[in-house]
Amino acid sequence: MKIAVLGTGFGAYHAELLTKNKHVDKVIVYGRNEAKLQNLKQTLGVEITTNIEDIMLDTTIDVIDICLPVTLHRQYAVEALKHGKHVFCETPVCFTIEDALAMKEAEQLYGRRILVNQFIKFDPAYKYLYETTSNEKYGKLLAFTLKRETSPLWGDLGLHSISTNLMIHELDFVTWLLGSLEEYFVWGTDGGRSEQALVRTHFQKTNVSAEIVVSSQMPTGYPFSVGYEAYFEQGKLVYQESDDMNGTVEGSLIEYTSAGKQQLLLEQANPFEKSITHALQCLEEGSTSIIELDYALQAMELAIKIEKRLV
Repeated sequence: MKIAVLGTGFGAYHAELLTKNKHVDKVIVYGRNEAKLQNLKQTLGVEITTNIEDIMLDTTIDVIDICLPVTLHRQYAVEALKHGKHVFCETPVCFTIEDALAMKEAEQLYGRRILVNQFIKFDPAYKYLYETTSNEKYGKLLAFTLKRETSPLWGDLGLHSISTNLMIHELDFVTWLLGSLEEYFVWGTDGGRSEQALVRTHFQKTNVSAEIVVSSQMPTGYPFSVGYEAYFEQGKLVYQESDDMNGTVEGSLIEYTSAGKQQLLLEQANPFEKSITHALQCLEEGSTSIIELDYALQAMELAIKIEKRLV
């Protein structure tokens, strides 16, 4: 397959992963920064262009990987589909219902697919929670809490944006695990800082309770952290991972059952790489995917509703 990457920011990382992927024969990167493009050409051996028409009109390109600002996703996804190409899109897939509907309509109109990088589904710890819930290894899942915490590193993550820009990953997961979520309670505060927020969202289903806690107002020096606590009929799982952003990542997944406490050893896997490989394989085979546009839109629509309750 020949893949085109749009963007030289996070797109550079995508390009690196794609050059190592068994499904990929060639990679071409589009961007506006000539210096970044030349660097990618030299370090990765990819083709480069500053002309988007070189991408859209090239009939040999199978998939366009969109790593541009979210506000541009709709424009380039629709254009790619119109030119007969599939799309792999970074998350968040969009910020508005209007963009979501336009992308969905374009899929149906042009007969091509948009798959979205819901990489949390390929993270070994979250995949384990999904699988043990499905096969009831510890009995039925009763309740769980997902957490994501960061100091002010990523720009504006206030009440008006935190659900779509930070919480979206947990929403990707919880909607995958539980499906449609209509009953929920939202609480949030900015602590007097408009570009930071702490938000707790509680979801209620008939037989399970779920909560998401996200914060962008942790103190400077606090490591970027994710994790969960999951309560089952016959056990509990506790997952915690922290990244000090200086190259040190620590994590553990602990199982508590009647047999005692045990640290579980999961496969070492890059969820971004797994997500891309899954997408390309599904597009190549024409098979169904767990990262179809519909799944991403379900999570995004929920994020937008939560945002409206916060502001």
